[in-house]
Amino acid sequence: MTDPTPAVRLDAVEKTYAEEGLRVTALAGITADIPRGRFVMIVGPSGSGKSTLLNLIGCIDRPTSGSVEVAGQKIADLSDDALTDFRARAVGFVFQNFNLFPVLSAFENVEYPLLLLGLSARVRRERTMAMLDQVGLADQAKQRPNQLSGGQKQRVAIARALVKGPSLVLADEPTANLDSANGAAIIELMRSVQRQHDTSFVFSTHDPQLMSHADETFSLRDGRLVGHHVAETV
Repeated sequence: MTDPTPAVRLDAVEKTYAEEGLRVTALAGITADIPRGRFVMIVGPSGSGKSTLLNLIGCIDRPTSGSVEVAGQKIADLSDDALTDFRARAVGFVFQNFNLFPVLSAFENVEYPLLLLGLSARVRRERTMAMLDQVGLADQAKQRPNQLSGGQKQRVAIARALVKGPSLVLADEPTANLDSANGAAIIELMRSVQRQHDTSFVFSTHDPQLMSHADETFSLRDGRLVGHHVAETV
C-alpha cells in the first residue's frame, strides 16, 4: 500500500533575515504538500526564494515561523544534533557546481556519506561500487574530479546523493553547468533512479529542458507561492 504521507509538508512557512537593521522576508506564508516519489520543480526568478526554500526542506536552515515536515518528521521537534543526524540519513543533495572533494577519488567521494553513517568497510565498498555502476562510472572509480568531464562529475555527485538510500533528493540547478546533451543524460539518469527506487526529487531550476520533465511544478515570486501545476500524465 502506498504511503500517503507527503515527502515534504510546508505549513505557513516564513523566513526572514535581518540585514543592516532591516527585516528582509525571503519566504512569506508558504503552504504546500510535495508528494512522494515524484519529480518536483521549484521555479521562479532570481530572488524569489527558491534557494531559501530548498535549504529549509533540506534541513540546512529552520523557518522563522510555520512548520516544515520531511518524510513524516517535524523538523521543529529535533535538536540541532538530531537534525544533523536526520539530514545525513534521509536527505541527499546534488549541486550545480558538483561540490566534490578534489583530493578524493570518485569512489571516495561517493563513499563519504557512508563513512558519516558509520557503516563497515565491506558495506561501504559494496554500496559505493553498486552506485557507481548504476550511474555508469564503475570504470572511473579511481579518478579524481579533475580527471572527469562535467557530465561525469555530476554523475558522481548523483551517486553520492543516492548511495545512502535517502527518501528525498534535493537538486539545486543540477544541469546548469552542463551542455544540453549531458544535461539530457543526467535528467534521464535521475528519472530512472526516481522510478526504480521511488525516490522523491525536488529541483530548483531555470532549465526549460529539466522543467519539461516535471511531475509537479511550484512557482515562487517574491517569496510567495503563486502557482502549482500537476502534469497530466501524473
